[in-house]
Amino acid sequence: MDSTEATPRRGRPGYDQSSMLEVIVQVFTDHGYDASSLGMISTRLGLSKSAVYHHFASKAEMLEIALERALGALEQVFDEAERGGNGAGAAGAAGAGSDAVGQIREIVRAAVLVACEQQPYLILLLRLHGNSDVELRALERRRALTARLRAIFERARNEGALRDDLDPGLAARFTFGLVNSLVEWYRPDGPETPEALAEAVLSYVRSGLRVNEVADFR
Repeated sequence: MDSTEATPRRGRPGYDQSSMLEVIVQVFTDHGYDASSLGMISTRLGLSKSAVYHHFASKAEMLEIALERALGALEQVFDEAERGGNGAGAAGAAGAGSDAVGQIREIVRAAVLVACEQQPYLILLLRLHGNSDVELRALERRRALTARLRAIFERARNEGALRDDLDPGLAARFTFGLVNSLVEWYRPDGPETPEALAEAVLSYVRSGLRVNEVADFR
């Protein structure tokens, strides 16, 4: 072993905040956010604690940035679908027979893609306990997304596209529950593509909610 190999490295060249965050999220997931320490994180990264703090001001900031990956992407899904529902985008132009149903279709499809693409970050979000201000804010944003989906399901029911004996709040929770369950078993190298999973989830939502024929979820 030469002298270079014998000297402990204080950091790895080429690390940036994004690549570090992937490792940090895995530490949070493995040990839980509360139990994860800066020492664990720096050891997993192969960096000194001061090098980690060069990129992040605190552990809370690490969590906040990580949760934004999931929550920001999901909020964008709703924003784009709702704009489209007014005729500006794919949901409004699809000719589904109902703006609300068109929005539901676009939201479900895009949310599945987010679940696959942001899988580690969504797992972290789903395992929060609300023990810090960052977690509480994230949980409030998550509840707001459920409320937005509930409102769209209520509009779909009022338009006659959703069975009238099913509470829109339950429909929203069932739908998000189905999407969220993907993160526990989806594998990027598995046989199912995100696009195929999105179509499968849409099929289950359509059949489970027994929408009328006019509601085209295809």
